[in-house]
Amino acid sequence: MAETQDKQANTWGMMCHLLSLCGLIGIPLGNIIAPLIVWLIKKDEFPFVMEQGKESLNFQISMTIYAIVAAMLCMIFIGFILLAAIAIADLILVIDASMKANKGVGYHYPATIRLIK
Repeated sequence: MAETQDKQANTWGMMCHLLSLCGLIGIPLGNIIAPLIVWLIKKDEFPFVMEQGKESLNFQISMTIYAIVAAMLCMIFIGFILLAAIAIADLILVIDASMKANKGVGYHYPATIRLIK
């Protein structure tokens, strides 16, 4: 029974990270809303989901802030390069976090503003 619980916690923790990719496929603020829904539903059931959900939300909020700043910098053309770099970094880091969470390993994103404690 405990193994099943761990497996479920790992799966939901992974989903907190993977669902943030909704923002990259064109769902407005999907990168924040999708992991928020999973986190709100499962945070009390699994401590691992509580931890990984907060981590995913903090990272996605940070990436959204960085993307807004980069979009403003598009007027001086460096913003286009920054937006591409942000999207690529987001994709790579989310995939890495998802794989580690699926194995039950907590992941901490770099360059994250810790808004949700």
